[in-house]
Amino acid sequence: MHHKLIVCKLTTILLFLVAFGGLYVAPAFAADWPQFQGPDRSGVSSETGLARTWPEGGPTELWSTNLGEGFSGAAVKDGEVFVVDRNGELEDMLRVYSLDSGKELWNFSYDAPGKVSYHGSRTTPTVTDTHVFFVGVMGDFYCIDRATKKPVWSKNLVKDFKLKRLPGWGICQAPILYNDLVIVAPQSAEASIAAFNQKTGKLIWKAPQIGRLAYTTPIIRKIHGEDQAIMAFANSRVDPGNVAGFSLENGKVLWEYTGWENKIPIPFPTVLPDNRVFITGGYDSGSVMIEVTKSGRKFKTKELWKNKELGSQIHQPLVVGDHFYMNNNENSRKDGMTCVSFDGAVKWKTKDTEGLPWFDLGNMILVDGLILNMDGRTGMLHLIEPSTGEYKELASAQVLDNKKKKYWAPMAYSNGKLLVRSQETLHCLDLRKS
Repeated sequence: MHHKLIVCKLTTILLFLVAFGGLYVAPAFAADWPQFQGPDRSGVSSETGLARTWPEGGPTELWSTNLGEGFSGAAVKDGEVFVVDRNGELEDMLRVYSLDSGKELWNFSYDAPGKVSYHGSRTTPTVTDTHVFFVGVMGDFYCIDRATKKPVWSKNLVKDFKLKRLPGWGICQAPILYNDLVIVAPQSAEASIAAFNQKTGKLIWKAPQIGRLAYTTPIIRKIHGEDQAIMAFANSRVDPGNVAGFSLENGKVLWEYTGWENKIPIPFPTVLPDNRVFITGGYDSGSVMIEVTKSGRKFKTKELWKNKELGSQIHQPLVVGDHFYMNNNENSRKDGMTCVSFDGAVKWKTKDTEGLPWFDLGNMILVDGLILNMDGRTGMLHLIEPSTGEYKELASAQVLDNKKKKYWAPMAYSNGKLLVRSQETLHCLDLRKS
């Protein structure tokens, strides 16, 4: 009886506190966004509590900060925002900000003289509990200790792997981690991709040259139960383009597909259930779905379907259920946001309905079951409910307005906050329910 009386009194107190706002309620689980395209590079956040409507002026901007010109996205870890920046044609730097306040906490810079087309930074850093890995536009590959704010080791992908020339748009790499390895893609005659020990920077293995130089990055996925590094490579006048899977134990080429040719691959391949791989890109290459089969230890590839009128030039598609959504745009074609089933059936395109946005070369991510899609030409952010039947927009707002019309940077989402950038400004928006 005494125990029941105590429980009853505690329940009454708790109800009172809730009613008058005095009870502290622990926040919903807030996931880090520690690398390019989120926790597992799928563009999907595990967080909930996203507002489904926005006020008239759009989401609240919590803070913004100026950056050098560029296209790199942010990574978020432990309430800290990491961005690779560039100072003109002189140096690269890693900047670290508070997610809550936007205050710059620390930075690290190094000399990196050189000029590329479309000035500025390129890729998103990869952050662990203790270290930051990133590649600068001139090929400098760094491991930075978060505690000391100093380099643990560094490489240069151009010099160390004897790349004959710097690509016109510079080096575009987002390092990816696997066990104690950090993997990048030098894409030279010395190595197509290479794995280093995270702690020491020691080269562990390198894979043979596959295809030609691209502006894409490796992705790690399971195919037939085996973890693999998967990447697309460019074609030349002599060699067809390649998409290949590599062993993570020694860099051995496990399989190749050469039926899709793209002179400038940018999106990374998307691995789907049943060992299928979707490949897309711009420059009139279209898209293709392949299946990777296996007999014993031998892998083969089989083309399932191909569509030359379907292609995303910069960003990979977003998978929702058994469909994917993509900004089906490139230099020669603007079909807008498009919904496609895994069997290749195009369900709808925003181009087909007058007045709908076409999104240009912007990025999209999935949060709390909803799509956030940045219009790469206007800087307008759109909140969209995934639907295979039609385009369903819930809200939109002008969030970027530096008028340079190249809003192509990948977004990041953590703790209810969305990080978006123009070429010269990083913005933090509050997208939580009130």
